[in-house]
Amino acid sequence: MAKPLLPSDLWADVLALRAQRPLVHSITNLVVMNFNANVLLAVGASPVMAHAHEEVADMAAIAQALVLNIGTLEPYWINSMCQALDVATARGIPTVLDPVGAGATPYRNESIQAIMNAAMPRVIRGNASEIMSVAGMAAQTRGVDSGAAVADAVQGARDLAARSGGVVCVSGPVDQVLDAGGRLASLANGHEWMTRITGVGCSATALVGAFCAVQPDAWRATVSAMAYLGVAGEVAAQQVQANGQGVGSLQIALLDQLQLLDEATFLGRLKLVVSQ
Repeated sequence: MAKPLLPSDLWADVLALRAQRPLVHSITNLVVMNFNANVLLAVGASPVMAHAHEEVADMAAIAQALVLNIGTLEPYWINSMCQALDVATARGIPTVLDPVGAGATPYRNESIQAIMNAAMPRVIRGNASEIMSVAGMAAQTRGVDSGAAVADAVQGARDLAARSGGVVCVSGPVDQVLDAGGRLASLANGHEWMTRITGVGCSATALVGAFCAVQPDAWRATVSAMAYLGVAGEVAAQQVQANGQGVGSLQIALLDQLQLLDEATFLGRLKLVVSQ
């Protein structure tokens, strides 16, 4: 029988990330690039955003994880992602895909397929509509926002995990993290205001890459990343609301909590249910 996943295991991954400071190569979208980099820096990782064809393979050759995000996609960037994915897969480092807006346009769907044809990412993280679309299910999407509930996407996530042989994370009010072996973790932390800041979802994907760089079990790493972001966001939102502030202040408070969150607060607030 597999060893059960404990909250203390997730905190151990936080400490490993802070100590090891992995280099995370992100080919991400223009809207969120700055915020993603700051989120990675806050948790202790080292971000690099490189997409030029002349260096993308070399950067993937020295990174400890590769994160791909198709939010503002074009052929040049998709080619960069495929090149980097080839190198990262050959090296055996973790690879994470955020299929932003999957299902919104035929070009997005074609681009996602091109990336997955180049090599299957170890982790795929998206909202319910995105995961359903990548899994081949009919899904309603509103641009880059989900038009489906997380529960609607669970079966598609299971099918996608079985097809990829990796991990699928469906983000929402209760995050669901599944793997090909049937493990399922549900995480109920976070705050509704987090959805009002551009880049929080994309930053979750970046964090998954960072945690995968220090924790070889990609499912556990994904659970750790989503748990840490959820608790940090929950604490930050409550703080700014208590001060009569809004989502502009939440961006700063979230970065502060990602840097400073302590073990007692994390373990005391964590809402985790695991089925193994």
